[in-house]
Amino acid sequence: MAILDRFDIKGRSALVTGAASGIGLAYAEAMAEAGAMVTITDIDGEGAEREAARLREAGYEARADRLDVSDFDAVTAAFDAHAKAYGGLDIAFANAGIDTGAGFWNPAGHRNPDGQVDTYDPKRWDKSISVNLSGVFYTVSNAVRVMKQAGRANGRSGGSIICTASNAGLVTEPIVGLPYMPAKAGVLHMVRALGLELAEFRIRINAIAPGPFVTNIGGGWLKKDPVARKAWDAIVPLGAVAETEQLKPLALLLASDASDYMTGSHVVIDGGMMLGKFQ
Repeated sequence: MAILDRFDIKGRSALVTGAASGIGLAYAEAMAEAGAMVTITDIDGEGAEREAARLREAGYEARADRLDVSDFDAVTAAFDAHAKAYGGLDIAFANAGIDTGAGFWNPAGHRNPDGQVDTYDPKRWDKSISVNLSGVFYTVSNAVRVMKQAGRANGRSGGSIICTASNAGLVTEPIVGLPYMPAKAGVLHMVRALGLELAEFRIRINAIAPGPFVTNIGGGWLKKDPVARKAWDAIVPLGAVAETEQLKPLALLLASDASDYMTGSHVVIDGGMMLGKFQ
């Protein structure tokens, strides 16, 4: 097989959570552009349908579904609808996540009064964990269920699941909201555990751990504030905060047979940001 053929996902189907914008939309676009049939899900149902319609207009196969990943029954229904529409499931991106507000330290050089562990609102903690960790579990659980069902039906088990973690799940970040870090660390450890569990079924699961990317998270402040953008560009070893387009090749690698010997792994893509943490 020619090396580029290993990246071929034509005719496969993919479901992406949190895909109405940002990193999730980049994943969905990458899958569609590479020939897969895609379901775009997001709690922003109108945004999901808008982006699916845009992909259809460009000649790709795409559908949309409004989805709150913190609702297990809703996640189950979304995967069932995808499987009914496309005859199964080959690829799933457990991507949906939320910003948890400021950490204990402000880049301007002072402590945030509502970002301290003794002042942190428990409701904010619970909401973050429900989306950023439980939502990933709910997504992965249903992806595996559908992939196993498809395997039993057609005699060809397998699939690829990609979870969005963060470099903040590997190192501490004082400007990042407290619950975000253990949630993303939990995602990484879940991926390692499930890599072992799912290997027997030829279902691979890996994580992408992004660093600073320009998205709508945090109100899209890196898009809106050129001063903040310039400051962040200055501290990235490779010289700039990344655009979500830069995630597409990695997404295709992990979704395709090009990574068929990878499971339980996490891939950091952060412009070298973590390297300075160990100097």
